[in-house]
Amino acid sequence: MIELLGVGLIGFFLLVVQKLIYDRLWMRRLTVSVSFDTDHIFEGEESELKEVIENKKRLPLVLLKVKFRTDRNLLFKNHSGSRTTDQYYRNDMFRVGGGERVTRRLKFSGGRRGYYTIDEISLVSTDLFFLSQMLADKPVRTQLYVYPRPYDSSRFRQALVRMNGEMLSRRRLLEDPFEYRGIREYQPYDDMRSINWKATAKSGNFMVNQRNYSTLRNVRIFFNIQDDNVLKKEESVEMSLRIVASLCVFFLKQGIQVACYGNGVDILTHEPVSIDSKMGQQQMDAIYKALARIDTAQQVPSFGDTFGERIFGDFRDAFTCFVAPNQYEDFVDILTRYKETGRPFFWFYPVEGKKNPKLPPLLAENIEVIYSDVS
Repeated sequence: MIELLGVGLIGFFLLVVQKLIYDRLWMRRLTVSVSFDTDHIFEGEESELKEVIENKKRLPLVLLKVKFRTDRNLLFKNHSGSRTTDQYYRNDMFRVGGGERVTRRLKFSGGRRGYYTIDEISLVSTDLFFLSQMLADKPVRTQLYVYPRPYDSSRFRQALVRMNGEMLSRRRLLEDPFEYRGIREYQPYDDMRSINWKATAKSGNFMVNQRNYSTLRNVRIFFNIQDDNVLKKEESVEMSLRIVASLCVFFLKQGIQVACYGNGVDILTHEPVSIDSKMGQQQMDAIYKALARIDTAQQVPSFGDTFGERIFGDFRDAFTCFVAPNQYEDFVDILTRYKETGRPFFWFYPVEGKKNPKLPPLLAENIEVIYSDVS
């Protein structure tokens, strides 16, 4: 009887001691990180989220839960240990031995354009005999841009060809034959006479000569995503941002400087998008990031009040594109007054489905209606 009591006391003592040891030491030399594999993807593309746990002490962790939350528009493939409501909640369980490093990769796809972060992870562990739980919150900082997928359809490509012809006729968008800039792949808007047949034979694809432009140096792109309808045109707004991305790619690839302005509110700066004229890949990256950070849930400022002075300001050798999914009176008035100045422009008007909207008569020749359900 005394021996049994002694064994019991020793067992109880060991339970208490191991509990105290875990309470004090479970977080020591334990590092946990959660990070996206890349800093950006496009809508619909796949990537991975990496969880890394490294236990540099000898004390094993028989159970370690890593909890975090992120936006529900990141669509994870493995749903075990997860819950989706207004956000995506993840709860992963690990067993980490002493001196062990564990890595887990979670595949996901970008379901929607946006700027996504994980700012904190919660850790839950226990002692060897699950007598108590230890909790800790750890700040982290990992971010992901999901860029809008550049819009493409046969109708949109036709609109680009038409716009290119307008620019050629009204703004004398002429290539300088003496200023050679390189070779690139043929695009539908290219002149067949610019094909470089030697380069085409070598690559197996049509290649064209690139030359600098003698007149047109700048393109301005304005977008107005105001949406005051009871039934929101969410898809048309997103389509507008995809069209903006496509236009920027279109012009920047031609070596033209592009400026991008819009009344979408940046989720970080809380200001409308305003990117002054530049060229090159860095400009495209800046535009993609700005479009990704637009928070359509925030109140959209007045387009006219925000950009009226800039639209009608002094600028030379510039072509202007407008993108807007609604024809509100104040916006139509701005474009009507702009047309009266004689300056060339196009309005890309995204429409859901195949409905033919009634267009303002004075602007009809400047409008390209882009239907979401038409290839």
